[in-house]
Amino acid sequence: MAVAQKVDSGLQLVFEDGVNPETGETILRRKSFNNVKTTATADQLFAIASALVPLQQKTLNSIQQKDDLLITES
Repeated sequence: MAVAQKVDSGLQLVFEDGVNPETGETILRRKSFNNVKTTATADQLFAIASALVPLQQKTLNSIQQKDDLLITES
């Protein structure tokens, strides 16, 4: 049996940066924050993102948590 352990975590804020004139699709830009505590909860990440978004010029599209998992045999 294998087990997964979270070894690193990050926060990404995804912003809208206009529309592609050829495809009509929204252009997305990401701002990443690495070395987030692996124990951070979704509520804590949302609170940080909510504090940072008003300081940005672009419209927020989404908030993403990126986790790296180490998988080992137990």
